[in-house]
Order: sequence, then C-alpha cells, then structure tokens
Amino acid sequence: MDFELRIIAGCPNSDPASELYLRALEAEGMAAGELRIREIASEDVARELAFHGSPTFVASGRDLFASGAEPALSCRVYPTPEGVAGLPPLEDLRAALRNAGEAELVAT
Repeated sequence: MDFELRIIAGCPNSDPASELYLRALEAEGMAAGELRIREIASEDVARELAFHGSPTFVASGRDLFASGAEPALSCRVYPTPEGVAGLPPLEDLRAALRNAGEAELVAT
C-alpha cells in the first residue's frame, strides 16, 4: 500500500498533517517511510485527482476521508468532537488506515 499526503503551498496544516500521518502509520504498523508529500499546484490537477483541499490523506490512491465537496485548491476541514478543524483526530486517521488496509486485502 502506498501513502500520500496531498497539500497546497502555504497550507498552515501541511507540517502538522505530515507529522500526524507518520504517527498514524507507525501506530498501525504500516510503512511510515513510504509517505509521499505531493503539492497540488493547479485547479486542473485538483480536478484530476478529486482533491478536496489541503491536507488530503491518501492510501493506494484513495482519499481516506471521502468528500462530496467540489475539487479545489483550498484548505480542508475535518469534523472533530470539538467542531471542525484543519486535521482529523489521530484515532479517525488510524481507523481510516485500517479500513483501507482491510479493503486492499479483500481486493487482492
């Protein structure tokens, strides 16, 4: 499984998102060294990748937090127990990674 963090330039959540993703991957026993950071620089690429804002957490090409929002070069928010925030809670990211891992096992 490959892991990618998609961001936009100037996103204040990029560095914290990278740290969060690495922590979640490590906690789940996944290959944290395989995390790729990809900067999305155009609306065309955002549409092509169905990029719903920065940061977007991706595993095996799939957004771990599906969104019905239009693709855009913008900041992204996630629901948390305290309200919306620029990052998902660690436990939500870990659960999303587990689900992605299980889905990949079923597909193979």
